[in-house]
Amino acid sequence: MIFASILSGNTSITIASAFALSLGISIQNFPEGAIISMPLKSIGYPKKKAFLYGVLSGAVEPVAAFFTLILTNFVSGVLPYLLSFAAGSMFYVVINELIPEAQDNKNSYLCTIGTTFGFLIMMALDVMLG
Repeated sequence: MIFASILSGNTSITIASAFALSLGISIQNFPEGAIISMPLKSIGYPKKKAFLYGVLSGAVEPVAAFFTLILTNFVSGVLPYLLSFAAGSMFYVVINELIPEAQDNKNSYLCTIGTTFGFLIMMALDVMLG
């Protein structure tokens, strides 16, 4: 979406900030693919097939990016609301599902350290955007 904003003439966004945001999104895609692949492997899927399904779960993003480029001019007024809704949904899932599950096992400190490290990376990227 940020590249669509640049193409539509928004001069307050730089190419560097667009690439920094893209880097943050791509970092997030690694655990997302693992979340798909690991349960498939644990229920008996072959390693290559589980990996392929994890990769394919992210294949929808370039298609969605294409449609975003096409529709940016039509829905630009409601995009902040749609993105806020998506962010709120992710906060709900993390707070309601992931945090309690991560704290239920003996590696809860490792989960906390990993979460903190991920947060620091995203904050560093946020500063680079500013």
